[in-house]
Amino acid sequence: MYEYHKLSHQQKLELVQERLKKGFPAHSPPHPIQIEGFYLLTIACYQHQKILNTSSRRQQLLNLLFEKFIHEGIEIRGWVILVNHYHLLVYLPNLLILSSIFKAIHGVTSYQWNLEDNQRGRKVWYRFSDRAIRSKRHYYTTLNYIHYNPVKHNYINSPYDWLESSVHWYLQEKGRDWLRDSWVKYPVKDYGKGWDD
Repeated sequence: MYEYHKLSHQQKLELVQERLKKGFPAHSPPHPIQIEGFYLLTIACYQHQKILNTSSRRQQLLNLLFEKFIHEGIEIRGWVILVNHYHLLVYLPNLLILSSIFKAIHGVTSYQWNLEDNQRGRKVWYRFSDRAIRSKRHYYTTLNYIHYNPVKHNYINSPYDWLESSVHWYLQEKGRDWLRDSWVKYPVKDYGKGWDD
């Protein structure tokens, strides 16, 4: 992650030129798929700073996400808010609406948290990435990935111990057996590259 910062000046120039040749923006991740469907969204704090370091901040962010997404008719099916990034599993009728939603949410939170931390001008958020969900297996594996993300990052030993996660909604609505059976049927292979292939 952040390999770009480790490149020489010449390597950075070459990389940017290569991206431009392919029709991509110089530094932003491209969002070439613009179809209706389910997506995994990943949003990180700038350089993975641990700015979401309190449960109240994570809950505030979650409340804003639900407020804005519901207002735009976007269904959130899975979520986890960690200390330096978050994941959402959503059904999007229009991928283009995301930029304005994140701009509104991230603008408010950046301003407030920078005041609280006496860090005026600090860059809080980085761009979001999206991954189209390709199948039923991909959908449920992604949901499991989201729920086990706090375990993956060694914040907790059980996904049930992380408050800002949809695992609690699924536990209440579907039950522990459903969650366990889902994990057995749709395991996340090793949390490394290619986990959702």
